[in-house]
Amino acid sequence: MIRIAERRDIPAMTEIYNEQVRNGTATFDLEECSIENRTAWFEAHTGRYVLLVDEREGEIAGYASLSQYRVKPAYDPTVELSVYVAPQFRRQGVGRGLMEDLLARARADESLHTVVTVITEGNAVSCRLHESLGFVHC
Repeated sequence: MIRIAERRDIPAMTEIYNEQVRNGTATFDLEECSIENRTAWFEAHTGRYVLLVDEREGEIAGYASLSQYRVKPAYDPTVELSVYVAPQFRRQGVGRGLMEDLLARARADESLHTVVTVITEGNAVSCRLHESLGFVHC
């Protein structure tokens, strides 16, 4: 079930994020985030900055967000899409489902012009997923 993230989801989203900090490069963070840090991040996701979770049998399988891309006003019509999936739920359509929902929401928001995403080197699975949903490399 894909739904808007709730405050109660912060611990699970933090663990999913920190797993990627420990074992990947996608976050660009070098140290794990605290619940307090991720709570502030959660609270920044209001209005057009949507934060979704995919909940399966009471467990958060993954989450995705539309976030502010840059702070300069000229970037206001642009948002950054991020998606993270718990290891045990990878390759089960979680990322695709979250992204499809977010992209539909972005298309419906007339104030948005562009959705970007940043993918680190060596993440071919993510590149293929994004390309299949219309993203182009630039």
